[in-house]
Amino acid sequence: MEDLQVALLRELEPAVEANVNRHLAMAQPWQPHDYIPWSVGRDFAFLGGEDWVPEDSPLNPVAKAALVVNLLSEDNLPSYHREIATQFGRDGAWGSWVGQWTAEEGRHGIALRDYLVVTRGVDPVKLEDMRMQHVIAGYDSGNKTALEVLAYTSLQELATRISHRNAGRVSNCPVADRLLARIAADENLHMVFYRNLTAAALEIAPDAAMAAIRDEVIGFTMPGATMPEFRENAVVIAKAGIYDRRIHHDHVVQPLLRFWRVFDRSDLGPEGEQARDDVARFVAALDEVAKRDEEKAAARANTPAYA
Repeated sequence: MEDLQVALLRELEPAVEANVNRHLAMAQPWQPHDYIPWSVGRDFAFLGGEDWVPEDSPLNPVAKAALVVNLLSEDNLPSYHREIATQFGRDGAWGSWVGQWTAEEGRHGIALRDYLVVTRGVDPVKLEDMRMQHVIAGYDSGNKTALEVLAYTSLQELATRISHRNAGRVSNCPVADRLLARIAADENLHMVFYRNLTAAALEIAPDAAMAAIRDEVIGFTMPGATMPEFRENAVVIAKAGIYDRRIHHDHVVQPLLRFWRVFDRSDLGPEGEQARDDVARFVAALDEVAKRDEEKAAARANTPAYA
């Protein structure tokens, strides 16, 4: 008897091919080097110049935190490639997507690192030390099923798109803003691919797909959550409104649930109905937590500072 996951991947293949073709028709090629202000760069001490000092950075603390998190998240691409290649395979339409996605994602890390090093935005020695730690540790999805990978990547790509776009806006640097907007456009197309494949899976195996959506919505964490200093930087990013629980609820979870018609479906069995109920309870709880976060932020804003 054919393995259920293998059978599902095979049945999804026509949708994969259609969405790969859609992606290729919409994706706009771009060159990472075009987005880097090379003229502001200069040698470091190893080549007779001067090593980085904090005063070199043109970025505010929020932009530094956001760009470091975004870059280190992109740096773990070898692990991400392994995860999706293992789940989806390297043949046929699935393999075409794995290769295309990996190649496009690779540009993001290249461009972000070039920007930060050339502009001396952050300490390049510390950045490299953090990259080494993060990549050596790698990323482990926890043996997700193919359906769980599709649901997770839908959430993750949309979250990443928003994080990149908002980081650019708070950077106070037109070059960074333009670069991050370009990267965010890639991430949006990647999200659309995974979102559409999850929708196709719901038509083929509604109960199993709904259970996967439930598990990934409830258990979602960003792939960079294990990087050095992630927790501290995440707090800075949240307080700055780049990415917080309100954004996650309103602009990531809810739009995807609406697209998948999670609360409008009539094709679910008992397992799917239970999964949908679990999603509803979690989303309501997330909304309440986001409201409390907003109330705390408003209280801090209204608290006078005393000398």
